This record gives sequence, structure tokens and C-alpha cells, in this order.
Amino acid sequence: MEEQKKMGQINIELSDEVAEGIYSNLAIITHSQSEFILDFVKMMPGVPKAKVKSRIILTPQHAKRLYRALKDNITKYESIHGTIKEPVGDVMPPFALGGPSAQA
Repeated sequence: MEEQKKMGQINIELSDEVAEGIYSNLAIITHSQSEFILDFVKMMPGVPKAKVKSRIILTPQHAKRLYRALKDNITKYESIHGTIKEPVGDVMPPFALGGPSAQA
């Protein structure tokens, strides 16, 4: 019985570098018939060029599993912390890329 339990487990390694994570404040999603591509972008105020920090390529089946997992986790998060507020109207982050930079 214990061996059957172990056979269903996956051993996942997380390196220190990957464990630090990569900050992203924009995700761009595209797809073809055979794959979904998620580009995670870091946009900074006053910087005219945003950089893709990570690209994840998924099969449609894995994309749907990710969608369901995100939906489930957001529901759990909101049940504990309250509704996540989204900006009204504009879906882009509220900074002017390439515009005047702040001065101190």
C-alpha cells in the first residue's frame, strides 16, 4: 500500500535561483491550435521598453488545468482576504511608459 502511494508522487526540485521568483506586472497570452504561450513582462514607470522576463509554453490541456487551478486559488484567497479589486476601465498598469519620469 505504501509503495502504491509513493508511485503516485512526483519528486520536484526547486533550485535557490528559481525559488527567488521573477516579478511580473503584465502577462501576455497568445495561442495556436497546439499551444498556449504566456509571456510574463516587467514594466517599469518611465522606461519605454518592457522586457519579457519569462515565457511558459503549455498544451491546451495544461492551460485549462492552470486556468482551473488559478480560479480555485483566487476563490480561496478571496474567501480569506476579501474581493481582489481591479482598476475600473483601463486594463493596463497605471504608469506612463516613456512619459516624464518622477523627480525627487
